[in-house]
Amino acid sequence: MRTYKLIASFLILLISLSGVLNVAHARLPATVNGQVLPSLADMLARVTPAVVNISTEAVEGSAKLNEPVYQHFFGKRMPAKKAKRIGTGSGIIVSALDGYIVTNAHVIDGAKKITVTLKDQRQFYATLVGKDSKADIAVIRIEPDRLTAISIASSKNLRVGDFVVAIGNPFGLGQSVTSGIVSALGRTGLGIEDYENFIQTDASINPGNSGGALVNLRGELIGINTAILGGRGGGNVGIGFAIPSDMIVNIKDQLVKNGRVIRGKLGIEIQDLRPALVKAFKLTDGQGALISGVVSNSPAEIAGIREGDVITRINGSVVSNSSNLKSMIGNLRLGSKVSMEYMRDGAIQKSIAEVGLLDNKRVVPKAELTKPAAKKNYYKDLWSF
Repeated sequence: MRTYKLIASFLILLISLSGVLNVAHARLPATVNGQVLPSLADMLARVTPAVVNISTEAVEGSAKLNEPVYQHFFGKRMPAKKAKRIGTGSGIIVSALDGYIVTNAHVIDGAKKITVTLKDQRQFYATLVGKDSKADIAVIRIEPDRLTAISIASSKNLRVGDFVVAIGNPFGLGQSVTSGIVSALGRTGLGIEDYENFIQTDASINPGNSGGALVNLRGELIGINTAILGGRGGGNVGIGFAIPSDMIVNIKDQLVKNGRVIRGKLGIEIQDLRPALVKAFKLTDGQGALISGVVSNSPAEIAGIREGDVITRINGSVVSNSSNLKSMIGNLRLGSKVSMEYMRDGAIQKSIAEVGLLDNKRVVPKAELTKPAAKKNYYKDLWSF
């Protein structure tokens, strides 16, 4: 009997040791409770062929010729040597049939030669269709030969906390993928572009990612990676900015059609709300833009907007400050209808204006026109549109 007990104890010990060894050498299972573990691989297999690497060449007259013979004949008046400036970035195929690619305007700025490299390593020379430096968006075109275009989703449906994936060509290394979340929406006043409405993300974005895709987990384009708040070494610190897809589509369509962007205006001058004004207008959230002037016979005046009104919403979207309002209007096309909500005398008012063309003249009080400097500054106003 004692022998049987010893054998049983030995078998139990072997089973226990076997379990420990299995745990020590276990691999991540392909499924858990019958469910396949999540992976971005399938989505990326569909999307990455639509993201391209862009290299550019520009000529600069920056370096002087060093050959002794030139120094002998020209001395200090030696002519400048034309040097090549090489740049790298990323782009996104938005039309497989036409070969249209969107990227940042700064990626191709000044380029004499633009080379596009696809994921399958095929290379094409690209031509510039048009660019809008104020929003930092450009459209280039390559020969439409077996291309894959990306699907585009509306950026208005984005929420802080949504998962996103950034695809691009960081540091010229070749196509790379990083992931993160939407950290903030509607970032403005950064001084990066004239028209700003950035998506902020913590997905790693580095130099060379400019013009690359920011996509949701369905693989749909929601933004173009544009800028970073970098550390001392110029790398990623978890704060990157992307131009939202709705702005991209609007500007891309205009560039393809006209080669340039024509922005309409309402004919208003605006400024941020100071704490004293927030209190005076009894604004609970402190958001909005104060109307400091209205151009005579402008769309704004026709719609009933007056100096002293505080614009709080445009087409249902909250206006946080003056630069935010500027970006909202700047992304609208000529003839667009604009639904506006504003505060006047403590009450919410609503009206509809039509975006149009007008000159940049300020509405200046008569008393101000008597001042010597008035005429000199008559046409100066950064936030007049």
